[in-house]
Parts: sequence; structure tokens; C-alpha cells
Amino acid sequence: MQDKYSPAEVEKSAHDHWQAIDAYKAVEHAKDKNGNDKKKFYACSMLPYPSGKLHMGHVRNYTINDVMYRYLRMNGYNVLMPMGWDAFGMPAENAAMANNVPPAQWTYANIAYMKTQMASMGLAIDWSREMTACKPEYYKWNQWMFLKMLEKGIIYKKTGTVNWDPIDQTVLANEQVIDGRGWRSGALIEKREIPMYYARITDYAEELLDHVDNKLPGWPERVRTMQSNWIGKSTGVRFAFPHEIEEDGKLINDGKLWVFTTRADTIKGVTFCAVAPEHALATFAAKTNPELADFIAECKLGSVIEADMATMEKKGMPTGLFVKHPLTSALVEVWVGNYVLITYGDGAVMGVPAHDERDFAFAQKYVLPIHQVIDVEGKTFSEVSWHDWYADKENGRCINSGHYDGLNHQQAVDAIAADLAALGLGEKKITYRLRDWGISRQRYWGTPIPMINCSACGAVPVPEKDLPVVLPEDCVPDGSGNPLNKHEA
Repeated sequence: MQDKYSPAEVEKSAHDHWQAIDAYKAVEHAKDKNGNDKKKFYACSMLPYPSGKLHMGHVRNYTINDVMYRYLRMNGYNVLMPMGWDAFGMPAENAAMANNVPPAQWTYANIAYMKTQMASMGLAIDWSREMTACKPEYYKWNQWMFLKMLEKGIIYKKTGTVNWDPIDQTVLANEQVIDGRGWRSGALIEKREIPMYYARITDYAEELLDHVDNKLPGWPERVRTMQSNWIGKSTGVRFAFPHEIEEDGKLINDGKLWVFTTRADTIKGVTFCAVAPEHALATFAAKTNPELADFIAECKLGSVIEADMATMEKKGMPTGLFVKHPLTSALVEVWVGNYVLITYGDGAVMGVPAHDERDFAFAQKYVLPIHQVIDVEGKTFSEVSWHDWYADKENGRCINSGHYDGLNHQQAVDAIAADLAALGLGEKKITYRLRDWGISRQRYWGTPIPMINCSACGAVPVPEKDLPVVLPEDCVPDGSGNPLNKHEA
């Protein structure tokens, strides 16, 4: 017996033994002592990003999984604990720029070092199942899945709003924009529309919501609420303000300015409409209005982050254009608003200052009319207590709304939706805050999208037999655009 405990010797002996017997290698069908198949359990933790070294968060995470693995194994389960590396992404590009090396070189060196750290911990990992996201034998299957979803229409292409650094000539993630400027160049960031591929996750919004509400036993209520709010189901009315604004002899957007609202009962309180800076009406108006063109250019320097949009100062400018109220034919002024996103809904909102906080602030700032159209018994309306009429919709009744007067919220919504439908100008609609997932960020260090950009026939899928489309690993990004554009091969 040793006089002194030497952890290094003991651990090495144990590790050597485990390695010699391949203690953690999982097999498809492990048998118990009676010859029956053991129950299977897949114990996979979130895969680490190869940032350089393990930290205590990693140690905590994988120790918890290791304990679960060993407990289940001792209770007769056939357990698989794999490991892999979430090895693509922006941090590798940033580190490569800082060190003037290819991201591949930086990434593989980090993986090798972190793997030795994991091995020293004695974790019950089946290293025969190791995967690395930046290796072609792995991302071949990302590309295969992309093509399959493209076939089914789940993947599609459209223009999307991104942060664009005009100096570095590249798309920036939200976290790379600091106080409206690029993290590297310091240039004012532009909101730019570029073509991108999207996954149509909104088709699954109701299914996701059903799972959150009914199929997550034991989940904390705050997590359910957070997920439900993220999906953000809204029931309302999508309707149009007709207009006769033409460009080159053709009605813009077919002569309709579309909006969506959950409060159709306030429709008679509309005193203005606001459109996104990128909206067709804004673009048209700016052609003959230099001041408006400058304002739109300023708006395009703003953030595309939803949280920032919610808290930013609301600014606007009139376009000089008017649309017609769909029920009264009264002229409604169109403004450009920096708080309206072209990627949300139809890129336009109706302004009801008497019954909406944002609209109220906007109307006060620009001295726009405020018309009360909802009354709550026992409460006195004033311009500083508009929220009583918005929050207390169940007890509100329409006033100053013609033949809708006296109707409660739901009665008014139903009647107004029916009238708009009869005019061919609207219908009831369910919308979701959830947006389709943009999966092409125009970056270098990521899975190549398996599409051929043919000058004659457009975007053509790469045949499955030709997968994977391999990413060159010798590029050194310098921040000035995508390094693939300078790669001759």
C-alpha cells in the first residue's frame, strides 16, 4: 500500500484501465445478465464551442451529465454519452482576424486542447462518436437536410433586413453593433435588404404553441410564458387603406396599404398611418422630397434588434401622401416612422393615438389629432389615461363610431371585420410574433449552402451525389467582405 495518495498516479491508472477495456463505448444492443436488451438512454449535453479552454461552466455541465450517465448505467441502462464540437460561427472569424490565421487552424487547435482537458476529467464519453461541425463528413448532412427541406418548400429565399458595415463590406450580427456602429470599423451601420434563405418555421407556430401549453409536463410556468410570448399568437384583423397613388402609371401595391391590428374596434379612431422607411410608399415619396430621403437614410442607420426598436425614440416625417379610411373614405395622412419594421407584417401600422401608448406619444410629438372611440363606464377619458381604454377592453364600448356605437370589444371586432370583408378590404387573421429563421448570414466560416448561382437559370440545387460542397479552410478573413470572394479556386 502506498504511504501517500498520489492523485495523478491513481487517475492515470484508472484512465489507462478504462481506455484498455473501452469502458464507455456504446453498442447498439447491449444485453443484461438474462440475455435481454437493456433499455437505451441517450445522454447528450449541449456541445461546446471550441473557444480555447474549458471553463468552470463546462466542468459543471459535463459533470452533471457524467453523473447521470453513471447512475443510469449502474441501474441497468445501455447509455450513450457522445461528444462533439459546435465549431462554426462568428467567434472563430473574429479570433482569426485578431490573430491573422485561418479560422480552421484556430478551431482545430482549440479542439485538440479542450479534448485533452476533457480526457483528464475522466468523463464517460464515447469518443468513437465524436463529431465536429466544421468537418465535411458532418456538414454534408446539414446540406442534405437543406436540400430536402428546399424540396418540401420549408426552405425558401427572400430579401431580409440585416446590419451592414459599409467599411468592412460585411453583414454584422446584432452583438457586433455597438451604439449603432460596427465593432471593428466604427462605421455607422446601415439597415440593408439582401437576399437570404429562410426556414419556414412559422408554419409550425400553432403546433409549437400546443406543445408549450399542453405537452411539457413539469416545465416552470415562467419558461412556458417566455416561450408562448416568443411565439406570440395574436388574433385580429388585417385590412387595407385604399389609395390611388400611382408610379409609372401603375397603382403602388395595387392601391392598398395593408395593416394588422388586434383592436379593430378602434378603427374609427385612426388619425394617421405609419410605414417603414423601406416601404414602397416611403420610397416613392422620397423621390421628390430630399428632406424625407435624408430622414429615410437616417432610419436605415438604426438597429434591427426588436428590443432596441421598442425603446428607441420614435421619430417620423410626413410623406405628403394620403390613403382613404376603408369605412369612412376620409383621407388619412401617411407618415414614415423609424419604429416600423418592413419585415414585420406588411411594414405599416394604423395610428390610434387615443388608445395606444406608442401612437399617443407619436401624436403628441407631432401634434396629430387624437379621437376617443372607446368608453369605459365609470372612467373619465383624458389624454393621459388612454391606457384605461386599451387595457380594459372587455368593459369598453364603442363611441363616436357610427353604427358600431354601444358594441363591446368582441361585437365591434366581429362587425367591423364583416364589413371590411364585404368591401373586399379585410378579414380576420391570426398572426404570430415568431419569424421565419434566417439561415444565411453571408459569412465565411459556416456550412456552405448547396446552391449553384447560375447566370442563365438562377439558383440551382447541387445534386445530392455531389455533396458535400466543401468549404476551403485556408482563407484568412480580414474584415473586408467575405474572403471567399478573393479565393481564386
